[in-house]
Parts: sequence; C-alpha cells; structure tokens
Amino acid sequence: MPNPTSTDFPSLECNGEGVSQVASRAAEIGRKAAAAIDEKREAVASGIDSAASALASKADSLPGGEKVTNAAWVTAEALENAAGYVRDQDIESRLSDLGQIVKKHPGATLLTAAALGFVLARAISRP
Repeated sequence: MPNPTSTDFPSLECNGEGVSQVASRAAEIGRKAAAAIDEKREAVASGIDSAASALASKADSLPGGEKVTNAAWVTAEALENAAGYVRDQDIESRLSDLGQIVKKHPGATLLTAAALGFVLARAISRP
C-alpha cells in the first residue's frame, strides 16, 4: 500500500476567516443541539418523574431497614425536584448551574450521578 504524501490531502489554510467560519458553524450546531434538547425537556422530565414514582412505590418494601427506606424516599423526592427543574429551566441555564455545582462539590456530584444512574437503571429495567 502506498504511503500518503502531503500532496494527497487538500490543503488546510489556517487564517482568521477560516477559524471564524468554523467557530460560527460550531456555535450554530450548539444552538441547534440546545434547541433539540429543550424540545425533549418534557419527555425527560416525565422519565425522571416515572423513576421517582417507581422508587417511591417500592421504598417501603426495600430490604435494608429504615435507613434504606429513608434514603429511597429522599432520593425519590430529589428526583421529583429534578423533574421540576428540567421542566422549568432551559439547557443553557442548566449547564451553567451544573458547572457551578461540579466546581463547588466534585465528590458529591460524582456520588449523586452514580446513585441517580443506578436508580434510573433499576427503575427502567423493572416492570
């Protein structure tokens, strides 16, 4: 197989106008992605509400005693609050808020994300 040479590829000219066009295109793609996400806001919020309801309905029957039951109720309430937040905020506000939270509390954010992922996976996989 022949080795490619620099003449095999189109020249990429790096000038101010090209960079500006790329940045403009990236911003446009970002706006379209944000709009698409905002359109799905209600569906996402409904999914979070469903997870909260599923957890709340099983909270009292979970093994592990009172601490587990209380944690399940607190998590279900947090999920309901998250669903309301998703409904009320646009994507730019959420990303800004999330960035501030992650910077202030990186460890707690990681644990919360892991717990939320676990709860959502369990709620979705069970009938």
